[in-house]
Amino acid sequence: MKKLILLLIIYIPISFLSAQTLDESKIKFGILGGVNFHNLTGKDLAGEKLNSKGIFGFHAGINAQIPIVPEFYFQPGLLFSTKGSEIENTGFNSKIKLSYLELPLNFVYKSSLGNGYFMLGFGPYVGYGINGKVTNTIASAENTADIKFKNSIELNDPLTDYYLRALDIGGNIFVGYEMINGVFVQLNTQYGMFNISPEDKRNPTSESSIKNVGFGLSIGYRL
Repeated sequence: MKKLILLLIIYIPISFLSAQTLDESKIKFGILGGVNFHNLTGKDLAGEKLNSKGIFGFHAGINAQIPIVPEFYFQPGLLFSTKGSEIENTGFNSKIKLSYLELPLNFVYKSSLGNGYFMLGFGPYVGYGINGKVTNTIASAENTADIKFKNSIELNDPLTDYYLRALDIGGNIFVGYEMINGVFVQLNTQYGMFNISPEDKRNPTSESSIKNVGFGLSIGYRL
């Protein structure tokens, strides 16, 4: 009897730890969505700081959680995200709305806390602009047009069009909490490191530089 009890005392904890290790070694998938508050920062054609403020948008997508070592994971994902800004110009204002497909490539530290897990993630992202509109307001008159995604503005391109680069590259940082049932919430910050203002061959002295910055709040479920 004493031997049986001893065996049970040894076997039960080992079985529990083995089950945990097996569970933590699985690749898991998540769906998430939430709100964004983004801005375009940088310089105008004359090199002056943009007079801009952020606008609200949203994001939605999926990701995978791939174990690397205990408590550390690689988390690639695919998101649809809307961003933009309101920019005050001399004599008129512009409201810019942008839609991106984004590939975040985060590394995540995930540790037990209470009835769930604390999460801290960071890594690069690559975004590609798929749609955009700019609304210019002069006095009470508004004019809305599509944004043209180009790497360079040619000499014969219309002066009335608004141009941006489609490719965006930057970094992510997020902190969050995942409950034992798979529901999670996280606060995301994002800083663009790539100038999305195209080369302007009509204006060789242009000092324009524009970057995406902002943050978001996500809620999701991990399967």
